[in-house]
Amino acid sequence: MPQITVDYSDSLAEAFDRRGFALALHDEVVATAKAKPEACKTQFRRTEDATVGADSDGHAIVHVWIGMLTGRTTETKNQLTEAVLELVRAHVKPVADLALHASVEVRELDDSYRKFDN
Repeated sequence: MPQITVDYSDSLAEAFDRRGFALALHDEVVATAKAKPEACKTQFRRTEDATVGADSDGHAIVHVWIGMLTGRTTETKNQLTEAVLELVRAHVKPVADLALHASVEVRELDDSYRKFDN
């Protein structure tokens, strides 16, 4: 905990500082949600196709899912969401003729969540 997944459009591969984003994101999750630094795990998934409305050209998407154990207030989750959107803005360089659509979801992990660290 927290489990973080970042989906991003292939067209952002060179413009997205993923390592810098992950490190800044982990710092933010620790500061805002009181997570332990060593518990922060982020994986990135590059997607090849994106369609926004009727358009498949000229758009790029970054979506961040943050799954945490229960106990955070709605205010804390909203604060984290806004901070992560700012981190996306800071770590994705503009790409000519490409509109960036960024979103963040902070959710609670289900009671069935288990992990294994070896």
